[in-house]
Amino acid sequence: MTAAGLSVEGVTLTAGARRLVEDVSLTARPGETIGLVGPNGSGKSSLLRAVYRVLRPREGHVRVDDADVWSLTVRRLARTVAAVVQEGGADFDLTVREVVAMGRTPHQRLLAGDTAEDGALIDRALDAVDGTALAARSFDRLSGGERQRVLIARALAQQPSLLVLDEPTNHLDIRHQLDVLDTLRRLSATVLVALHDLNLAAYYCDRLYVLREGRVTASGPPADVLTPGLLAEVYGVSAEVAVHPRTGAPQVTFLPGERCAPKATERTGPDASVR
Repeated sequence: MTAAGLSVEGVTLTAGARRLVEDVSLTARPGETIGLVGPNGSGKSSLLRAVYRVLRPREGHVRVDDADVWSLTVRRLARTVAAVVQEGGADFDLTVREVVAMGRTPHQRLLAGDTAEDGALIDRALDAVDGTALAARSFDRLSGGERQRVLIARALAQQPSLLVLDEPTNHLDIRHQLDVLDTLRRLSATVLVALHDLNLAAYYCDRLYVLREGRVTASGPPADVLTPGLLAEVYGVSAEVAVHPRTGAPQVTFLPGERCAPKATERTGPDASVR
Protein backbone atom coordinates (compact mmCIF):
# COMPACT_ATOMS: atom_id res chain seq x y z
CA MET A 1 0.00 0.00 0.00
CA THR A 2 1.66 3.21 -1.23
CA ALA A 3 0.15 6.59 -0.41
CA ALA A 4 -1.06 8.80 -3.25
CA GLY A 5 -1.29 12.55 -3.51
CA LEU A 6 -4.75 14.04 -4.06
CA SER A 7 -5.56 17.33 -5.74
CA VAL A 8 -9.09 18.69 -6.09
CA GLU A 9 -8.92 21.70 -8.39
CA GLY A 10 -11.79 24.19 -8.63
CA VAL A 11 -14.48 21.51 -8.59
CA THR A 12 -18.09 22.48 -9.15
CA LEU A 13 -20.79 19.80 -8.95
CA THR A 14 -24.40 20.18 -10.00
CA ALA A 15 -27.61 18.18 -9.96
CA GLY A 16 -29.97 19.65 -12.50
CA ALA A 17 -30.29 23.33 -11.65
CA ARG A 18 -28.90 22.88 -8.16
CA ARG A 19 -25.28 23.59 -7.37
CA LEU A 20 -24.00 21.03 -4.86
CA VAL A 21 -20.38 22.13 -4.60
CA GLU A 22 -18.90 25.32 -6.00
CA ASP A 23 -15.26 25.99 -6.90
CA VAL A 24 -13.80 23.74 -4.20
CA SER A 25 -10.08 23.03 -4.10
CA LEU A 26 -8.18 20.87 -1.63
CA THR A 27 -4.98 18.92 -1.47
CA ALA A 28 -3.77 15.89 0.44
CA ARG A 29 -0.10 15.05 0.51
CA PRO A 30 0.81 11.35 0.42
CA GLY A 31 0.13 9.80 3.81
CA GLU A 32 -1.93 12.68 5.20
CA THR A 33 -5.29 12.28 6.89
CA ILE A 34 -7.55 15.09 5.69
CA GLY A 35 -10.90 15.76 7.34
CA LEU A 36 -14.01 17.26 5.80
CA VAL A 37 -16.30 18.87 8.34
CA GLY A 38 -19.39 21.05 8.09
CA PRO A 39 -23.14 21.04 8.73
CA ASN A 40 -25.56 18.66 7.08
CA GLY A 41 -26.10 19.70 3.48
CA SER A 42 -22.76 21.47 3.18
CA GLY A 43 -21.60 19.33 0.26
CA LYS A 44 -19.23 16.89 1.99
CA SER A 45 -20.75 13.69 0.57
CA SER A 46 -21.07 15.23 -2.88
CA LEU A 47 -17.40 16.20 -2.90
CA LEU A 48 -16.37 12.71 -1.81
CA ARG A 49 -18.45 11.23 -4.65
CA ALA A 50 -16.42 13.32 -7.08
CA VAL A 51 -13.18 11.94 -5.61
CA TYR A 52 -14.22 8.30 -5.94
CA ARG A 53 -15.70 8.99 -9.40
CA VAL A 54 -19.44 8.77 -8.93
CA LEU A 55 -20.17 12.45 -9.66
CA ARG A 56 -18.39 14.04 -12.62
CA PRO A 57 -17.44 17.68 -12.05
CA ARG A 58 -19.18 20.27 -14.15
CA GLU A 59 -16.00 22.31 -13.74
CA GLY A 60 -12.58 21.46 -12.36
CA HIS A 61 -10.62 18.26 -11.91
CA VAL A 62 -9.84 15.57 -9.36
CA ARG A 63 -6.32 14.20 -9.69
CA VAL A 64 -4.67 11.30 -7.88
CA ASP A 65 -0.90 11.33 -8.31
CA ASP A 66 -1.38 13.86 -11.13
CA ALA A 67 -3.75 11.57 -13.08
CA ASP A 68 -7.33 12.75 -13.59
CA VAL A 69 -9.52 10.08 -11.99
CA TRP A 70 -11.77 10.08 -15.06
CA SER A 71 -8.79 9.05 -17.22
CA LEU A 72 -8.14 5.88 -15.20
CA THR A 73 -9.39 2.47 -16.22
CA VAL A 74 -11.90 0.88 -13.86
CA ARG A 75 -9.30 -1.65 -12.75
CA ARG A 76 -6.62 0.95 -12.06
CA LEU A 77 -9.10 3.15 -10.21
CA ALA A 78 -10.12 0.21 -8.02
CA ARG A 79 -6.48 -0.51 -7.23
CA THR A 80 -5.87 3.13 -6.35
CA VAL A 81 -9.01 4.41 -4.59
CA ALA A 82 -11.27 2.64 -2.10
CA ALA A 83 -14.44 4.18 -0.66
CA VAL A 84 -16.59 3.52 2.38
CA VAL A 85 -19.87 5.36 1.87
CA GLN A 86 -22.92 6.02 4.00
CA GLU A 87 -25.25 4.08 1.73
CA GLY A 88 -22.85 1.13 1.51
CA GLY A 89 -24.79 -1.18 3.80
CA ALA A 90 -26.81 -3.04 1.17
CA ASP A 91 -27.67 -6.64 1.93
CA PHE A 92 -25.23 -9.26 0.67
CA ASP A 93 -26.11 -12.95 0.64
CA LEU A 94 -22.52 -13.62 1.68
CA THR A 95 -20.53 -14.31 4.79
CA VAL A 96 -18.52 -11.51 6.34
CA ARG A 97 -15.29 -13.05 5.11
CA GLU A 98 -16.65 -13.25 1.56
CA VAL A 99 -17.62 -9.56 1.69
CA VAL A 100 -14.14 -8.57 2.85
CA ALA A 101 -12.60 -10.80 0.18
CA MET A 102 -14.35 -8.64 -2.45
CA GLY A 103 -11.70 -6.04 -1.70
CA ARG A 104 -9.07 -8.28 -3.28
CA THR A 105 -10.90 -8.49 -6.65
CA PRO A 106 -9.01 -5.57 -8.33
CA HIS A 107 -5.72 -7.37 -7.66
CA GLN A 108 -6.76 -10.76 -9.02
CA ARG A 109 -6.89 -12.29 -12.48
CA LEU A 110 -10.32 -13.06 -13.89
CA LEU A 111 -11.91 -16.06 -12.13
CA ALA A 112 -8.80 -16.57 -10.00
CA GLY A 113 -9.37 -17.65 -6.43
CA ASP A 114 -7.83 -16.18 -3.31
CA THR A 115 -4.13 -16.81 -2.88
CA ALA A 116 -2.41 -17.34 0.46
CA GLU A 117 -1.41 -13.66 0.35
CA ASP A 118 -5.03 -12.65 -0.26
CA GLY A 119 -6.11 -14.76 2.70
CA ALA A 120 -3.53 -13.14 4.96
CA LEU A 121 -4.64 -9.65 3.90
CA ILE A 122 -8.29 -10.53 4.52
CA ASP A 123 -7.42 -11.84 7.98
CA ARG A 124 -5.44 -8.70 8.74
CA ALA A 125 -8.27 -6.43 7.59
CA LEU A 126 -10.81 -8.25 9.76
CA ASP A 127 -8.50 -8.09 12.75
CA ALA A 128 -7.99 -4.34 12.24
CA VAL A 129 -11.72 -3.69 12.78
CA ASP A 130 -12.20 -6.28 15.54
CA GLY A 131 -14.12 -8.42 13.05
CA THR A 132 -12.37 -11.79 13.20
CA ALA A 133 -15.16 -13.33 15.27
CA LEU A 134 -17.69 -12.20 12.65
CA ALA A 135 -15.99 -13.92 9.69
CA ALA A 136 -18.41 -16.85 9.31
CA ARG A 137 -21.57 -14.87 10.02
CA SER A 138 -24.02 -13.75 7.34
CA PHE A 139 -23.47 -10.11 6.44
CA ASP A 140 -27.19 -9.38 6.12
CA ARG A 141 -27.77 -10.43 9.75
CA LEU A 142 -25.28 -8.01 11.26
CA SER A 143 -26.10 -4.87 13.20
CA GLY A 144 -25.49 -1.49 11.57
CA GLY A 145 -22.25 -1.02 13.47
CA GLU A 146 -20.98 -4.48 12.59
CA ARG A 147 -21.76 -3.91 8.93
CA GLN A 148 -19.86 -0.63 9.00
CA ARG A 149 -16.78 -2.34 10.40
CA VAL A 150 -16.97 -5.07 7.74
CA LEU A 151 -17.20 -2.51 4.93
CA ILE A 152 -14.16 -0.72 6.32
CA ALA A 153 -12.34 -4.06 6.41
CA ARG A 154 -13.25 -4.63 2.75
CA ALA A 155 -11.71 -1.28 1.88
CA LEU A 156 -8.57 -2.11 3.88
CA ALA A 157 -8.24 -5.45 2.06
CA GLN A 158 -8.32 -3.50 -1.21
CA GLN A 159 -4.97 -1.91 -0.24
CA PRO A 160 -5.72 1.44 -1.87
CA SER A 161 -3.36 4.36 -2.21
CA LEU A 162 -6.23 6.70 -1.33
CA LEU A 163 -8.99 5.76 1.10
CA VAL A 164 -12.17 7.87 1.04
CA LEU A 165 -14.65 7.52 3.90
CA ASP A 166 -18.01 9.21 4.44
CA GLU A 167 -18.87 9.24 8.16
CA PRO A 168 -17.12 5.93 8.90
CA THR A 169 -17.89 6.16 12.63
CA ASN A 170 -21.67 6.19 12.09
CA HIS A 171 -23.39 3.40 14.04
CA LEU A 172 -20.17 2.55 15.94
CA ASP A 173 -19.87 2.59 19.71
CA ILE A 174 -17.14 4.75 21.22
CA ARG A 175 -14.57 1.97 21.46
CA HIS A 176 -14.95 0.97 17.82
CA GLN A 177 -14.94 4.61 16.69
CA LEU A 178 -11.53 5.01 18.28
CA ASP A 179 -10.29 1.64 17.01
CA VAL A 180 -11.29 2.42 13.43
CA LEU A 181 -9.77 5.89 13.45
CA ASP A 182 -6.59 4.57 15.09
CA THR A 183 -6.36 2.04 12.25
CA LEU A 184 -6.79 4.72 9.61
CA ARG A 185 -4.04 6.82 11.18
CA ARG A 186 -1.64 3.86 11.03
CA LEU A 187 -2.20 3.24 7.32
CA SER A 188 0.44 4.22 4.81
CA ALA A 189 -2.41 5.29 2.49
CA THR A 190 -3.69 8.84 2.16
CA VAL A 191 -7.06 9.25 3.89
CA LEU A 192 -9.88 11.67 3.07
CA VAL A 193 -12.65 11.39 5.65
CA ALA A 194 -15.89 13.25 6.36
CA LEU A 195 -16.66 13.46 10.08
CA HIS A 196 -19.35 15.10 12.17
CA ASP A 197 -17.56 14.72 15.50
CA LEU A 198 -15.28 17.75 15.63
CA ASN A 199 -13.23 16.42 18.54
CA LEU A 200 -12.45 13.21 16.67
CA ALA A 201 -11.59 15.27 13.59
CA ALA A 202 -9.32 17.51 15.65
CA TYR A 203 -7.42 14.56 17.12
CA TYR A 204 -7.07 12.29 14.10
CA CYS A 205 -6.77 14.65 11.12
CA ASP A 206 -3.64 16.46 9.97
CA ARG A 207 -5.68 19.19 8.31
CA LEU A 208 -9.35 20.10 8.05
CA TYR A 209 -11.48 21.62 5.31
CA VAL A 210 -14.69 23.23 6.54
CA LEU A 211 -17.54 23.19 4.03
CA ARG A 212 -20.62 25.37 4.20
CA GLU A 213 -23.23 25.67 1.46
CA GLY A 214 -20.94 23.95 -1.03
CA ARG A 215 -17.90 26.16 -0.48
CA VAL A 216 -14.72 25.91 1.56
CA THR A 217 -15.08 28.30 4.48
CA ALA A 218 -11.77 27.53 6.18
CA SER A 219 -8.88 25.08 5.92
CA GLY A 220 -5.72 24.28 7.81
CA PRO A 221 -4.51 22.45 10.93
CA PRO A 222 -7.32 21.75 13.41
CA ALA A 223 -5.95 24.24 15.95
CA ASP A 224 -6.16 27.02 13.35
CA VAL A 225 -9.58 26.06 12.00
CA LEU A 226 -11.65 25.11 15.05
CA THR A 227 -12.21 28.46 16.68
CA PRO A 228 -15.28 29.77 18.56
CA GLY A 229 -15.81 32.33 15.82
CA LEU A 230 -15.85 29.75 13.04
CA LEU A 231 -18.17 27.44 14.97
CA ALA A 232 -20.59 30.32 15.49
CA GLU A 233 -20.38 31.36 11.85
CA VAL A 234 -20.71 27.91 10.29
CA TYR A 235 -22.74 25.89 12.79
CA GLY A 236 -24.64 28.64 14.64
CA VAL A 237 -23.51 27.39 18.05
CA SER A 238 -21.55 28.85 20.94
CA ALA A 239 -18.50 26.87 22.00
CA GLU A 240 -15.27 27.06 23.90
CA VAL A 241 -12.11 25.61 22.38
CA ALA A 242 -9.12 24.66 24.50
CA VAL A 243 -6.02 22.51 24.11
CA HIS A 244 -6.54 19.15 25.80
CA PRO A 245 -3.82 18.76 28.43
CA ARG A 246 -3.12 15.10 27.58
CA THR A 247 -3.66 14.83 23.82
CA GLY A 248 -2.49 18.31 22.84
CA ALA A 249 -5.37 18.48 20.34
CA PRO A 250 -8.08 21.14 20.29
CA GLN A 251 -11.09 20.18 22.41
CA VAL A 252 -14.46 21.70 21.57
CA THR A 253 -16.98 22.17 24.36
CA PHE A 254 -20.41 23.25 23.18
CA LEU A 255 -22.46 25.59 25.32
CA PRO A 256 -26.12 24.46 25.24
CA GLY A 257 -28.67 27.24 25.33
CA GLU A 258 -26.28 29.80 23.83
CA ARG A 259 -27.12 29.38 20.18
CA CYS A 260 -26.26 32.03 17.64
CA ALA A 261 -27.40 32.42 14.06
CA PRO A 262 -24.90 31.37 11.39
CA LYS A 263 -23.63 34.27 9.33
CA ALA A 264 -25.37 34.36 5.98
CA THR A 265 -23.38 33.40 2.92
CA GLU A 266 -24.12 35.47 -0.15
CA ARG A 267 -25.35 33.28 -2.99
CA THR A 268 -26.94 34.40 -6.21
CA GLY A 269 -28.65 32.81 -9.19
CA PRO A 270 -31.25 30.08 -9.62
CA ASP A 271 -28.78 27.30 -8.80
CA ALA A 272 -27.68 28.70 -5.45
CA SER A 273 -28.90 25.83 -3.27
CA VAL A 274 -26.85 22.81 -2.21
CA ARG A 275 -27.56 19.63 -0.35
